[in-house]
Amino acid sequence: MNDLQWTRAGHDHGQALARDLGYTPLYLRYNSGAHISANGRALSQQLEQLLEQWPQPVQRLVLLGHSMGGLVARSALHHAALAGQRWPQRLDDLVFLGTPHHGAPLERAGHWVDIVLSAAPYAAPFARLGKVRSAGITDLGHGYLVDEDWRGRDRFARRAPHRQPVPLPAAVRCFTVAASLGPHGSARKGRMLGDGLVPLDSALGRHADPRQALAFAEDRRCIVHDTHHLDLLSSMHVYEQLRRWLAQGGALDVAPPAWRPRVGS
Repeated sequence: MNDLQWTRAGHDHGQALARDLGYTPLYLRYNSGAHISANGRALSQQLEQLLEQWPQPVQRLVLLGHSMGGLVARSALHHAALAGQRWPQRLDDLVFLGTPHHGAPLERAGHWVDIVLSAAPYAAPFARLGKVRSAGITDLGHGYLVDEDWRGRDRFARRAPHRQPVPLPAAVRCFTVAASLGPHGSARKGRMLGDGLVPLDSALGRHADPRQALAFAEDRRCIVHDTHHLDLLSSMHVYEQLRRWLAQGGALDVAPPAWRPRVGS
């Protein structure tokens, strides 16, 4: 995926928030093949520079991440804290759409394919093809955010994930939206399938280990039903929830500029 896919089925959450609440949307283009921690470090540097050079006073700053993008945003906050950067002090809201905070089992299932294929000598070439999956995708499978999560390890090895706990920023309003393929009231189906890629508990930040659990307030969690992972980008129900959350801080005082800069990496 890339930044152009924020436009889906004729809808773009960023453009709609500009229209309704006065935001100026910027779209991050990054190398999803690189490690999430590498992209997080680059995003942190870009946000520091962006705020220094923005042509008018910044009233509010919101980061909205879909899927891997949410992990990149969390990684950026981690790197900013290590580097003593100032932009997190300007961040008001952090919103996640279908972000696999604790990983995505569908990607991890690729490891089982590797194991089965490598057991048969004639299938060895196909096993090698299975390892074409990028560093970013294997990080997504485990929810890796920092260098220590993956450094010095075989990312294709069969193992339980060992993640460094990275809590949500305490001074930022944090929201998360999870999708379920199941209808409302089908708790078992929804929990098992999630949105087809990300389980509900992973998207909601829930974890049996309290060190890994993310402290989203209940009124800052939302589940949408009969919705696929990609449909989070075009769902009007999701957009109305975003608009309600982000309107709580008040609409912006000035109209956004006519130009729309894009952040690249």
